[in-house]
Amino acid sequence: MKTLKILFTTILLVGFNLTFAQTARLQVIHNAADPGAVAVDIYLNGTLLLDNFGFREATPYIDAPADTPINIGVAGPNSTSAADTIKNFNVTLTANETYVAIANGVLSPGSFASNPDGRSTAFTLFIKTMARESGTGSDVDFFVLHGSTDAPTVDVIARGVATLVDNAAYGDITNYITVPAASYILDVTPGSDNSTIVASFQADLGGLGGGAAVVFASGFLNPVQNQDGEAFGIFAALPNGTVVEFPSVQLSRLQVIHNSADVAAGSVDIYLNGSLLLNDFEFRTATPFIDAPAGVELNIGVAPNTSSSVDDTLANFTASLVNGDTYVVIANGVLDPTSYASNPDGRSTAFTLFVQPMARETGTGGDVDFFALHGATDAPTVDVIARGVATLVDDAAYGDITGYITVPAGNYTLDLTLADGTTLVQSYIADLRTLGGGSAVVFASGFLNPSSNQNGEAFGLFFALADGTVGQFPEGVASVENISGVTPSNYSLGQNYPNPFNPSTTINFTIQNSDFVTLKVYNILGSEVATLVNENLSAGSYRFNFDAQNLASGVYLYELTAGNFREIKKMNLLK
Repeated sequence: MKTLKILFTTILLVGFNLTFAQTARLQVIHNAADPGAVAVDIYLNGTLLLDNFGFREATPYIDAPADTPINIGVAGPNSTSAADTIKNFNVTLTANETYVAIANGVLSPGSFASNPDGRSTAFTLFIKTMARESGTGSDVDFFVLHGSTDAPTVDVIARGVATLVDNAAYGDITNYITVPAASYILDVTPGSDNSTIVASFQADLGGLGGGAAVVFASGFLNPVQNQDGEAFGIFAALPNGTVVEFPSVQLSRLQVIHNSADVAAGSVDIYLNGSLLLNDFEFRTATPFIDAPAGVELNIGVAPNTSSSVDDTLANFTASLVNGDTYVVIANGVLDPTSYASNPDGRSTAFTLFVQPMARETGTGGDVDFFALHGATDAPTVDVIARGVATLVDDAAYGDITGYITVPAGNYTLDLTLADGTTLVQSYIADLRTLGGGSAVVFASGFLNPSSNQNGEAFGLFFALADGTVGQFPEGVASVENISGVTPSNYSLGQNYPNPFNPSTTINFTIQNSDFVTLKVYNILGSEVATLVNENLSAGSYRFNFDAQNLASGVYLYELTAGNFREIKKMNLLK
């Protein structure tokens, strides 16, 4: 392609009789995928402007004559004059305006696949007015052209960020889009089905802060049906004429959680396709969601934390992730099941990976989305009931994973019961009030009977957030008993009885009105050691039996709060 000297020579000699007092800014992009137009000559009012202008090439922005008709002719690459043009377009540019002109389509539509939306695919010029040569502040400004003749209506989604292009058919040009200068994964999906990803591309805009671009879909989705023309891709033309291709990628999102309570797997090394992925990965820890290769077979190896290479792995698993999907993978079970208690439901407890596809990194609106895993090898089938709300988990045996559960961001008491729904095993306080709009994985962990399982970690209910934070739900009230049908005339907190006690004692209190009530126990240093009540209670007189068998001897404080009422008393545990 000749330099812009041709253009200026043309403008001077063609006979416009201009002194450049009236000019516009113009960039030209060749995006016609017709193999017969892989390179073209462009004539301006009969004079050669661009010689052998290649497919997916662009000019920089240049000054062009304005306020006068311009004839743009397109000819084959070996033309000898304007008489050889095969397409001609008449345009008039407005002075001081900025344009992008994109040559697109095919010369003989009948020789190519039809557009699935019925759009004309004839060779043409798509014109974008009010184009930009720079970005907004330090951001990047770009518009998008759907320039692939055989592609249907699509959306373009910046993965995990936003939908950039909504229901664009062939020939549609978006308004300008402004984004921070960063790297993005662009998922192309059918306009009516964002769950199906047609293709994904890496758009690294990190070095373009303050710049602008033209992003255009190019080529054929099915080259075989289109004279073996160039395959589909996404490209960007910069204001200086540089054209870059966004590389195709196959990526999924992945979070890994270590929930194997085997005492020999307290800390492990994780290998991915032979390379160390996680070093000294601890029991009850999690990674944040990360990008992981998709569309290829992955080998995941688990080795002792003293490993020196993939040759030291104790267990290996193969998996293939789907492009654009999101997964949670949970390492669970024990390496030698014969050395641990059998599962009471006969489930295999061998070390394995539990995989949850279609995982969520965020919640629904202001709610909290979570799924639950029964991950305690020696625990029976259980239910989990949000007290006074609903049964969240019904008849879950070891290894079972629920679907996603969506709840308001509130404070809940979770009762873990046997499958009969009435035999209470333990209760937990799940304070989700700060997690609105977030997601979590809730997992039962450890052993109900550590002494029968090599003294491994004791049973508990844990959660992993999308950022990799892992926390434990504290044990809560097993039962609080309303001992009077009479509405009290005041609020009060009674002295526990007996006092001193070993290891259990009874605490009485009254509440005058229906309120959210908490009854908590603290050590003498003020650290909370137990939450006994954490729920809405009706007006009445209540009794709670506190079992302190897991606490050391000493003086403890217990605090009742109900509405604006608050009172603290002392009790003495003497073992």
